[in-house]
Amino acid sequence: MIQIGIGCSSDISPNPKAVEKARRVVATLARYRDEVVLFTGGDGGLMRVVCEEYVRRGGITVGVIPYEDEMIDSSHPRYNPYNTIVFRSGQTYQARSIGLVRSSDSFIVLGGGSGTIIEAQLAYIYRVPLVILTDTGYPSDLLRVMHPDGYLDHRRIQAAYYTDDPEDAGEKAYQKALARRRMG
Repeated sequence: MIQIGIGCSSDISPNPKAVEKARRVVATLARYRDEVVLFTGGDGGLMRVVCEEYVRRGGITVGVIPYEDEMIDSSHPRYNPYNTIVFRSGQTYQARSIGLVRSSDSFIVLGGGSGTIIEAQLAYIYRVPLVILTDTGYPSDLLRVMHPDGYLDHRRIQAAYYTDDPEDAGEKAYQKALARRRMG
């Protein structure tokens, strides 16, 4: 199956604008639910919104859980019951992001802070096709301002695709993942 990674905030109370946009991205990806598995960091916040929406629409999600969260239960604010498959990475928050990104055929940034921006940088470095949803109200929106051409550094490895349209983000991530899979 095609594996699409999602980078987004784990804020306990995610930005409502980002929530609405994330739901629309997932609705687009859910059209391909028989082909696409969503990978997230497995936590709460916007990740929980994404997973709940995708599972509700019949999709499969994989939560790559950091060591710090392996033992949390439903009483914890970052608990995510919508991880269809739980992968206990045994790694810190930052370290688990490497496997999350490298396991993705494309990667979508749906809005977040430092951790999400690190994941965007990892996708760029590892040449994982990167789609960045903008106008989410999160610091990741600044990637477009800082790197308007999509190249996140001087090496010009592989340009990120920016869009403020959630449906476009979902469709572009699917198409880029499909093309990467076809190339082997």
